[in-house]
Parts: sequence; structure tokens; C-alpha cells
Amino acid sequence: MSATMGGLARRLVSDNLIEESKAMAAISLAAKDDIPFVTHLVSENLLDSKSIAVAAAEEFGAPLLDLDAYDFEHAPDDLVDIKLIKKHNIFPLFRRANRLYLAVSDPANISAFDEIKFHTGINNDVVVVEEDKLSQAIAAFVERMEGADGDIGEIDDISLDDLDVETVNPDEQEEEHSAADDTPVVRFVNKVLLDAIRTGASDIHIEPYEKAYRVRFRTDGVLHELTRPPINIANRIASRVKIMSQMDISERRIPQDGRIKMKVSKTRAIDFRVNTLPTLWGEKIVLRILDPSSAQMGIDALGYEDTQKDQYMKALHQHQGLILVTGPTGSGKTVSLYTGLNILNTNERNISTAEDPVEINLEGINQVPVNNKIGLDFSAALRAFLRQDPDVVMVGEIRDLETAEISIKAAQTGHMVMSTLHTNSAPETLTRLRNMGIPAFNLATSVTLIIAQRLARRLCSKCKESVEIPEKVLIEEGFTKNCARKRNYSRQLAVKPVMRDIRAESEYMK
Repeated sequence: MSATMGGLARRLVSDNLIEESKAMAAISLAAKDDIPFVTHLVSENLLDSKSIAVAAAEEFGAPLLDLDAYDFEHAPDDLVDIKLIKKHNIFPLFRRANRLYLAVSDPANISAFDEIKFHTGINNDVVVVEEDKLSQAIAAFVERMEGADGDIGEIDDISLDDLDVETVNPDEQEEEHSAADDTPVVRFVNKVLLDAIRTGASDIHIEPYEKAYRVRFRTDGVLHELTRPPINIANRIASRVKIMSQMDISERRIPQDGRIKMKVSKTRAIDFRVNTLPTLWGEKIVLRILDPSSAQMGIDALGYEDTQKDQYMKALHQHQGLILVTGPTGSGKTVSLYTGLNILNTNERNISTAEDPVEINLEGINQVPVNNKIGLDFSAALRAFLRQDPDVVMVGEIRDLETAEISIKAAQTGHMVMSTLHTNSAPETLTRLRNMGIPAFNLATSVTLIIAQRLARRLCSKCKESVEIPEKVLIEEGFTKNCARKRNYSRQLAVKPVMRDIRAESEYMK
């Protein structure tokens, strides 16, 4: 008997179920057609499914199950990706504690079990079933799952194999990259990025600890744990992310910055701003999701009151002046600025921006990434802009006196200047500029508008309910009497199921 024959094929030959020459030929043809050995035997009528299943169960000491007696309602829908089910010809039967039971026709497919264990984080046991019944079960399961997801949006139709991620030149660092060229790791990282886009997360945190490794998403300002990959693949995941973001994977001692562009469709691409930080137990990675569509959503989607929106629009259409957006990190200052830039982005205007880094790419706007290492800081970029015949100038942040002075002078000499400051309120912005050394008369003649904003969590659009609020209660909450009568205010209550306790959130909607 040939030494190259696998365990199941050898058992079938020893049981006189198939001749050795036919078994060897079947192995070769199955490999050529890229299908499982058992599938080839059944499809070519070389053996019946039941005989193969009995022999496989005896050879590998696995239980034998008749799928006709199985209740498919117990099948876990969300544990194993459909792609893996079809790829490995495996069907998830049920889960018991920390074990997942898989229906297989060939228990020798060890690599398939390892890949499923990696993606699910759950140990698995195999149950042998007949090949023809397994194929029918997988086909029905796939049809049901794909039918249920058929009406989801464009992003949800994307598969991991359809993603187009810009990476470094494959000829560069070839030996170092080969260490991270692990298909399960690549698919895992792609799935994390895609899930973050689907759930509307703003940040992804990948964090190593002594005995754990976790992935968290920041959604609506709150971090939620997504999964805990095996800690022994932490370095491979970090290397994969660094390759995608064009970082030096051999450098793990200092922080690094990078960027990823993921093309999710022919017309839409999502950017990720990536930062690595060396910690005690490895590199922590944080990815900020930068969706260019956020700049196209329009000023009505920013949540401004009518008077605030009118003031912003009026300031934007001034020929000169300084518009400042203030607030803490993550308060939506960049989106507000980009919304204004998008309104001003016409063929008649020359618009230039200096950003650290460039977060959202906008066609028609000259965007300059600041690079302090080579001396290209905000003030240097601003001085260059003023020699480029600009109409509108956007500075990512006013951090020092020199940048503030140039911005003020530009606003006084016929340019519209937009920027941000980290202050807690609009009046404090003037105090901050005065403390930097800007004279009060310069502020009076240049500052057109100051916006102080916060990013507030919104109620769930699916489960919120409107409740009529008595006028007396509104007045007690601080609304004026005329305002309470004039407008129909309603209190909206939303109960959001989250990973922790289920809590009720409420707010007053105007």
C-alpha cells in the first residue's frame, strides 16, 4: 500500500471498499479539482456516503450521526463564517460550553479544524456524517443565511475576499513580510476592519496584556469588547496591521504612525489612521476610522439649531475672517470644518489645508500633511499658502503663537481662515489666544465666528418612543414658558441592549 495515502483512504482500501489504484487516482483528481477526497468519491459514484461515513468513524474514533435526525434549528448561525463552511465542507451542529461540534465527512482535515478554532476562539469536536446529507445541509444553511442578509446595505454585501487594501510594495521588506503572511491572520484583521465599518465604530483598539489579547470598538463614544484572539498570535496581528499601514515591522521600540486605505466597493473607500504604541506586553494598536462620506453629509446633519446653522453659513460666505471650532478631542471638530470646506469647494475658489494628519481626502482641495521632522509645521505651511493665491485656508490646529499670528494676518488680508482650538467654551477661545500673545484689537478685527461643540450620543432610531411632556415639566427643566408653548417638545426614551447591563437612556429632543 502506498505510503502517501492518507488515513481515510488507507482505511477504505484495507476494508476492501475501493481498490488502491482507484483510491490513488481519486486523491489526485480531487486535489486537481480542489475538492475534498470524500466529495470526489461520492460525486463519481466510486463509493456510497454511508460506507465512507462508517469507515471514517471507526478509523478516527469519532461519533457517527444521521443528519435526518438532526434539528437544524439548533445550528449556531453566527459562529462560523459561511465562507469557511463552504471552503472546508463543514457544518456547525451545536455548541456546548466552550466546545463547538462540527459535522464532517472527512475527519482527517485537521487544518480546517484549526482555522475554524482560530476564527471562533472555541475548541471543536468532530461528528462524522454522510457526505451527500452534509452537502444538502450546507446548501440549505447557506441559502437561508444569504437570503436573510440579502437586504443589508452595500457594506454588508462585502466579503473578506472582495476587499482591496493598499499595502507597501511587495518587493520591499520581503523577508520580514513573509512572517506575517498568514492567511488566517490576514482574514481576521480584514474582518475586524470590516466589522468596525459595519457597526459604525469610530476607533479600533488592539491591546496586548500579560495573559490576554483583546480587540475593542469605540461606538457612540463608548468602548465595547469585540473579541479576544489567542495571545500567541499577537505579534502576527501587529505585523499584519503594520504592513498594511506601511510601517517598519522590525521596529517595536518606538511609536509609529501609518495609514490604511480599504476599498469596500468601486465607489467607496475607507481610510484608517493607525498608531502603534510599545507597551509592557507588546504593541498596542489604535485605528481611527476616517469615512470621507462624513464630509458629504451636509450641514443639516451636524445637529445645529437653525440660528447656529445660519450663523455658520453666513460666516462661511464672508470674503475674509477667522472661523474657529473648539471642543475636546473627539467632539466632531474635524467633521464640522470639512462640512464647511465642502460647501466652499467650488471651481471659483482655491482652497488649501494644512493637517496633522490629513484625515479625509477631498477632491478639489489642496491638502498638505504636516511633517515636523523636515520643518513643515503649521506655520511653514501657512506661509507657503499665502504665496499660493488662496481664497480659503484651513489649519488643522492653532498650537503656538506663530501659527496664530499668521492665521490672524491672513484673515485680515482678504482670506477666509478656518481652524480648531482645544478649549472648553467659545469665550475661553479668546482668552486662550490672548494668553498666546495675540493683541485684543487683532482678535476684534479678524475673528468672525467661534463654535464650541460636543459630540452627544443619539437615541436608537429603531427603538425610541415619543412621550408628550407637560409644559410644567419643560419649564422646570429650564425651557422658557414661551418656548415650551410654541414648540412641540417630546421626551424620547430608548432602551439599548449592550454588552453590559441593559440601561435606559433619555434626552430632550427639540
